[in-house]
Amino acid sequence: MLLYLVVALVMMSVTALVYGIATFAPVRSRTIARRLAELESGAQRHYSLDRRRRQEKREKVQSVLEAFGERVAKKDVQWSKMQELMLRAGYRGRRSVAVYFGLRLVIVLGLAGLGFFVGTFLGAGFSKSLLATGIAGLVGWVIPGFVLKRKVRKRQTAIRHALADTLDLLVVCVEAGLGLNQALVRVSDEIAHVSPDMSEELMLTNFEIRAGTPRDEALRNLGHRSGVDDLKSLTAMLIQTDRFGTSIATALRVHSDTMRTKRRQRAEEAAAKTTIKLVFPLVLFIFPAMFVVILGPAVLHILEQLGGLV
Repeated sequence: MLLYLVVALVMMSVTALVYGIATFAPVRSRTIARRLAELESGAQRHYSLDRRRRQEKREKVQSVLEAFGERVAKKDVQWSKMQELMLRAGYRGRRSVAVYFGLRLVIVLGLAGLGFFVGTFLGAGFSKSLLATGIAGLVGWVIPGFVLKRKVRKRQTAIRHALADTLDLLVVCVEAGLGLNQALVRVSDEIAHVSPDMSEELMLTNFEIRAGTPRDEALRNLGHRSGVDDLKSLTAMLIQTDRFGTSIATALRVHSDTMRTKRRQRAEEAAAKTTIKLVFPLVLFIFPAMFVVILGPAVLHILEQLGGLV
């Protein structure tokens, strides 16, 4: 009987201890949570302030580059071509072209000055330093265009690779009963984690349609803005289907099959080109090493025998 009483008292003591800890712990946790919330809000304010300062500095630099670019480049055919390239590279700012020309000018002047300084520091004559300055300036003029075209090709490749999944999602959405506009909105949301570039292009098309642009014109702008031939053919097919009133789901399914066939043919073409591309590294790098390893001992043996005869 005494043993049962002791066990009961121990259980009651443990229960009271746990209840006391559970009663006073939330007060401490609320204090810690409030303090952490204050620190977090302060960190967010500090981060937003730093972000605002960085944005202001970036805007100042862009304003200076824009002023330089507007003085260098005239708004003629070259300006329109560069604007098209900037759009295809993903830069849609109003002053992106002017900033590009300003940055190009700064790079040219910087590399030219660096070339002249290096030539003078190495003790070269005035003519050689001037030649180094011209070469460095030419390199500085070529580099921005090369980087921009490389970014355009990279973005077009990403859009081309995501086009098959985009078509499949369009087919599913249209066959589920959505209209073309709603299907574009849903596909742009669903494809965002796979291809942000494709999602951005579709979202811009949706914005144009909502702003009052006719759908055929918005789709035509989509193909022209990206510069991808497959996307141009898709938009042309959608415009034709919308104009003649045929089934969009059937047209999308047929076009999807055609795109998959073209994709397989491109893969086969790339695989066929591999053997030709391997010729140059084989001839330049692998065959000389193999000839040295295979014929080297024989050549040394022949030279040794000829030296013995002499």
